[in-house]
Amino acid sequence: MMEYLSRLVLRRSRAVLVVALLLSLAGGAASATLFDKLTAGGLTNKGSESGRATRILEENDQGQPNLTLLVSAGPGGVDAPAAAREGARLTQRLAAEEHVVNVVSYWTAGRPPQLRSEKGDKALVGATIRGDETAVNKLLDDLAPRYEGERAGLEVRVGGYAMFQKETTEISQEDGTKGETIAFPLTLVVLVLVFGSVVAACLPLAVALVSMLLGLGVLWVMAGVTELSVFVVSVVTLLGLGLAIDYSLLIVNRYREEQRNGAAPEQAVRTTLQTAGRTVLFSAVTIALVLAGLLFFPLEAVRSLGVGGMVTALLSAAGALTVLPALLLTLGPRVEKGRVFGRRRDGRAGQSLENGFWHRLATFVMRRPVPVATAVIAFLLLLGTPFLGVRLGMPDERSMPQSSQARQVASVIRADFDSAEQNAAQVVVPGVDKGDGDLPGYAAALSELPGVARVDGPTGSYVEGARAVGATAAHQRFGLGDGSYLSVVPASGDPEAAQRLVHDVRAQEAPFEVLVGGMAADSIDTTETLLDRLPYALGAVMAAMVVLLFLLTGSVTLPLLALLLSGLSLTATFGALVWIFQDGHLVSLLGDVTVTGTIASTIPVMLFALSFGLAMDYQVFMLARIREEYARTGSGTEAVAQGLEKIGRMVTAAAVLISIVFLAFTVSGISYVKAYGIGLPLAVLMDATLIRGALLPALMRLGGRATWWAPEPLRRLHGRFGLRESHEPPPGPAAPDAAPYAGVR
Repeated sequence: MMEYLSRLVLRRSRAVLVVALLLSLAGGAASATLFDKLTAGGLTNKGSESGRATRILEENDQGQPNLTLLVSAGPGGVDAPAAAREGARLTQRLAAEEHVVNVVSYWTAGRPPQLRSEKGDKALVGATIRGDETAVNKLLDDLAPRYEGERAGLEVRVGGYAMFQKETTEISQEDGTKGETIAFPLTLVVLVLVFGSVVAACLPLAVALVSMLLGLGVLWVMAGVTELSVFVVSVVTLLGLGLAIDYSLLIVNRYREEQRNGAAPEQAVRTTLQTAGRTVLFSAVTIALVLAGLLFFPLEAVRSLGVGGMVTALLSAAGALTVLPALLLTLGPRVEKGRVFGRRRDGRAGQSLENGFWHRLATFVMRRPVPVATAVIAFLLLLGTPFLGVRLGMPDERSMPQSSQARQVASVIRADFDSAEQNAAQVVVPGVDKGDGDLPGYAAALSELPGVARVDGPTGSYVEGARAVGATAAHQRFGLGDGSYLSVVPASGDPEAAQRLVHDVRAQEAPFEVLVGGMAADSIDTTETLLDRLPYALGAVMAAMVVLLFLLTGSVTLPLLALLLSGLSLTATFGALVWIFQDGHLVSLLGDVTVTGTIASTIPVMLFALSFGLAMDYQVFMLARIREEYARTGSGTEAVAQGLEKIGRMVTAAAVLISIVFLAFTVSGISYVKAYGIGLPLAVLMDATLIRGALLPALMRLGGRATWWAPEPLRRLHGRFGLRESHEPPPGPAAPDAAPYAGVR
């Protein structure tokens, strides 16, 4: 495959560039309307018990209220005659809107205290906008401007879950643009320092731009046939930028190495694609398979991240394997134009590999493998200990910036109103209507549960085991055609109390089938879904990694070692996730972040997939080059030292660059998106320093020749199907270590 690709690029380099340009322009044009096709939700499992309950309610126009009008009155408060009159008119006007149902307000529902602030100066109007998340966003674009602001002496502010989703979409779009604006110039500066030439430094950015535009175009097509979350755009742009730069650095490094060895440009490109090119392709497939593990989770936001990441990895590799070699051939010597450090200097000129930094570091570590490995492992585990106290939940309005209108409205409601009503659990009873004699008894039993203020249903309202209010016109909404539902209102607005209530309701014996829904139930079911599917996702990913790394290395030991090292590199990431975002340490350095005491349950899963994929990416870079040196020398210790020396500088530069890119996530206005901006750079830097510089050499030295062991049948299999950067056959199982522990003893 690489031979065919090298012939194509060598013969049709200009055609490759023209096709890439046209496809990029098409992708960029299509992406202009991409956000209109994406959804802001996808954080719940629609197939769970709470998801099925929500679907039944929505089919009967009894979905959870997603629109809230916060109405502030002047002197006299919301009970003043003028305020009451205008509040009723506002409610009637909203009820007449198309696609708006279940409109309830303080003035039209008998003035319940839950819809009136404690001071009496504010009141609430609640409603449900029908439609999926995309349709609701579009309807709110029209509704919100016509209702917010001063209305006949009343000050109206629009909030609710619909506004939360709408602002999430808008902020995500702004964050993507802001992140690119920051990341591109910073990476250009570092690339100039790495390459010493402005033209050469622009090459990885050109590849990244092509890959990102193509990725956005592919997502535009996919969004027409499946649901994709708005967060996928940030993944494609920032992850695409980082991976394209990583792969480009590897290609350019090998290309320059071949030229230093006297190869002509055409031969240098051919050898580069057949060696480093294979590693790039293998790395992209590795990341794609790791992110494919997210497809095991039935949450659209998680699956979207997996799909977007897979597309990004493969397109980044495609750009690095086609566009970059074509640019190198087209530019020729001009690639060195715009030098900022004078005449080009080769850091290895006149210097043996043994004198290089990475060779000396690896040699130092392999002289003391036990104390080094012990110290590093203990340090990494220590960094990960905060994760033992993780508390998972669902993100709410507090994850938004202070400027968010949805957050401002929700904060006022949380502070000035009895917010318990919003945390009510909906108990859907399919096929059972108010005529069923068991329904009143079940409702009464639920009202006796600890922490329950009351239970509303089609037969009335129940308090402490008795019917407190008989069925009225207001109770008719609890009928669902051939079924009904109950609203179990907690006595406290505390989210944890609401979750305990859900568990108690589900544990209560019922004379018929019930489905418990609501916000607290969604949070519980989402977390349980993630935990239930996690073993299957991990098992599939690890099995795929073992097979792929065996094909790369020919060893059955090294794949297991690589998995262990990649897992250890994540300990600091998960420890920091809890220490900063859950416990609140150093959070002030990240700007507008509110500590809620929990971590969004989707974050550890998505962060693990991205971090583990990147860790495996660097493992592939290192192991491929070490494998090549092992095939050449037959010495495990020399293979590690020389392999790290040859690849170390570029991998370090790649780690720094991709960390800069991911730090752009911290400019997001959404607090749980900032977690990626902290977690991903930590994982990359841990892998690039402690793992690659210390733990890998130490453990490979301790493993000795057993590190490269494989049974004879598998060795034959690898000899036929294995992937190597070298055309030389791997050394046989009995090959002597050409220089036993060279440089170590």
